[in-house]
Order: sequence, then structure tokens, then C-alpha cells
Amino acid sequence: MSEGFKVKLARSGQTVTVEKDSSILFALLDAGVSVPYSCSSGLCGTCEVDVLSGTPDHKDFVLTEEERATNRTIMICCSGVIGDEIELDL
Repeated sequence: MSEGFKVKLARSGQTVTVEKDSSILFALLDAGVSVPYSCSSGLCGTCEVDVLSGTPDHKDFVLTEEERATNRTIMICCSGVIGDEIELDL
């Protein structure tokens, strides 16, 4: 996650900026968005969220290579975005 990016939240219509060297999880929490999480390191899968558009940069240890290739979900505690924006089912 070398550069910042935007996260659109489909259900609320909110857009949150994830700053360089931060995570989607912590940016959402800082913005007052309540999301489930546990380990914060991509090991447990608690923070898995559906991706509606955009391309995740998967850095978790939960998804298989086949699951990663679909880009349908993302572990927001550790994964980033390839590009400038992602839309999540939140």
C-alpha cells in the first residue's frame, strides 16, 4: 500500500480515504465505521468483505489462490488496492 486510495461504501454511500501505510480497516474505524475484525494481520478471516468493484491487492493468509483470482472478497485488515479506488459491500 505505497500510495493512498479511496474506499467507497456501497450501503452508506460514504467514501473513506486510506492514507499511505495505513489499512482499510483502520481508515474505516477512524471514520466511525463499525466493521468486524479480530487478528488485524490477515490470519483469521473475520474482516472479510465483499468487493463490488475495483481490484484488491491481497495480502492475507486466508484466501486460496483461486479465491484471490476472483477478486470477490478482501480482508480489509491487511490487503490494499491495485489502483485508486475500491467499492465494498458496506
